[in-house]
Amino acid sequence: MSSLYLFTKNWNRFSFLHNKSSLLKQVSCFVPLLEHRIYLYSNNQNNADEKVSSGKIISKDLKSIYDHNKNKLRNTEQRLRDRGTFIIQDIKETRDKVKEKVEEVIERENVYTIPNLLCITRILLSPYLGVLIVQSEFDYALAILVIAGATDVFDGWIARTWRSQSSKMGSFLDPIADKVLIATLFLTLTYVDLIPMVLTGLIIARDVLLVTAGFIIRYLSLPPPRTLSRYFDVTHATAQLAPTLISKINTAVQLLLVGSTLAAPVFHYVGHPALECLWYVTGVSTVAAGLSYMLSKNTYRIFKKHKPN
Repeated sequence: MSSLYLFTKNWNRFSFLHNKSSLLKQVSCFVPLLEHRIYLYSNNQNNADEKVSSGKIISKDLKSIYDHNKNKLRNTEQRLRDRGTFIIQDIKETRDKVKEKVEEVIERENVYTIPNLLCITRILLSPYLGVLIVQSEFDYALAILVIAGATDVFDGWIARTWRSQSSKMGSFLDPIADKVLIATLFLTLTYVDLIPMVLTGLIIARDVLLVTAGFIIRYLSLPPPRTLSRYFDVTHATAQLAPTLISKINTAVQLLLVGSTLAAPVFHYVGHPALECLWYVTGVSTVAAGLSYMLSKNTYRIFKKHKPN
């Protein structure tokens, strides 16, 4: 019995050891497979992480590219808008310039009229009249003065009677011709001691101021561009002068004075008291006429207001 018990006990131990070794063999077989699966799992996890990180990188790159192109598109759009604004502004300026040129062509008037020709004749006669007075040729000078006075009468009458002979240039040319004639007469008659120097100085000073004001008005009324050629273009009238009633009376008094003074040596009444009275009347009317030009709102009229650039 003891032998059988020992055999059974040893056999069970041997079976247990045998089963344990086989189990170890089986476990050892599964270990590499488990390690491989763990390796694959770890690789898959790393690949997933890499895919996520690469996806984030790609997303960031796409966003940066999108933002860059968006900013570039905005800049291009802004440049196009600015360029479009400049083009529209250039078109408007060109249109205004073309319109102004057309209006200038339309506004150009005929300056070759009989009244303007008579005014120019009066201006050309003035130096010759002055030479005759300095040479004491008073009879010839009186005849030339009558002719010059006739041109002054007829140019105004023709301009008022026939509107086609009226011009805006004539409104400036007529008083300028009168100023040139009267200034020449006063200077030369003062030179030969027939008119006092104080009266001549007063008249010349007022006329210089009026002529200077006329040049300033011409400059201010001229639309841009203001060039010398356009400034002295007599066919492009920009303003019109309207003499006051006092200035017309003053011109008549001045002509009466120089005519009477010039006739005095011919008809032998030099130094007559009536001539001295005319001196004072002429001086007072000259000052009054100058003030009327300064205070009157209707002295000149600009035809068209132009906006500054």
